[in-house]
Amino acid sequence: MNKQTEIFNKLTKSKWMVDILFWVCVYFLDVLKFFGIYSDEPFLSILVYSLSTLLPSIVGAYFLYLFAIPYLYLQKRYFLFYSLSISSLYIISAYGRILMVHVAETLVRQGEFEQESIWEILTDWKILVIKYFPAIYLPVFMFLFMKFVLYFKKNEERRNNLEKEKSIAELNALKSQLNPHFLFNTLNNIYLLAIEKSPKIPEVIEKLSAILDHILYRCNSEIVPISSEITLLENYISLEKLRYDERLEVIFDKEIKQPVSIAPLILLSLVENAFKHGAGEDSGSPKIRILLKSENSRIDFQISNTISESKTLPENKNSIGLLNIRKQLDLIYPNNYNLEIIKGKSLFTVKLELGSN
Repeated sequence: MNKQTEIFNKLTKSKWMVDILFWVCVYFLDVLKFFGIYSDEPFLSILVYSLSTLLPSIVGAYFLYLFAIPYLYLQKRYFLFYSLSISSLYIISAYGRILMVHVAETLVRQGEFEQESIWEILTDWKILVIKYFPAIYLPVFMFLFMKFVLYFKKNEERRNNLEKEKSIAELNALKSQLNPHFLFNTLNNIYLLAIEKSPKIPEVIEKLSAILDHILYRCNSEIVPISSEITLLENYISLEKLRYDERLEVIFDKEIKQPVSIAPLILLSLVENAFKHGAGEDSGSPKIRILLKSENSRIDFQISNTISESKTLPENKNSIGLLNIRKQLDLIYPNNYNLEIIKGKSLFTVKLELGSN
């Protein structure tokens, strides 16, 4: 952001500063207009004439902006709104001509000259409509348009901020659902090894410590490097393989042709799902095959796990974990991902394609 843009943003944050800048610009343009019309007049006279036009514009603008629109139109008091608004067009146009004739000209004109009476000003509709109404109300309508644009922009920013805060809150809620579930499964593994007094416990705790460090301290941003997620998956797989010994076969193939970023814990959730509902429920020789590719800012992930043929997979199996994944993907990769679930008789496969984020 350059210095000029920064100064402009600071000025426009103040509601009254915006109004002051607007009316200063209108006054400056009026001075130029009167200077073109009365080029032979002293500059002080032009300043006074311009001010006599500016004051009615300010009155008309704030009458509509602060009273008529919010308290009449927005309250659906349409008859009163249109009645007072139309009446104000006449009254303020007449007020502008009275200022010009009986104040401005009295102050700056020299010598003897004739002036219209107040009654003549009020009854001369032609001059009010043709000359004074456009001069006074053009800045009024410009002011209201500016306020509408600023109001729309402010509401749009507020809506975007609310949506962003909502997305962050939803992501945090989804992660809070994931992490305790993962921790519970891992601690249960350690408990079983402790009962067996397995010498593998220190290694398991070391792997768990690395995983928790990643989840607690390295996943606070919306996206993380794919390399850190690979390390997380490798630690998780190593931890789970300690539990299953040689009975479980895990193949993790990686084809990372260029470094990319990814939403944290998405892949871990899919891998955890495969271990829980694949290896965890297969009493034979379960197999898990993982393939991770990245090329041209895209990520392709596929994970397959065997299913025990003696058990049928219920329709809602894996639904909680996969539902959480879909919600996170909708928030972080809207319309930029594809999640495919393939249920076979002996193989459960999940394919995930992610675009650049």
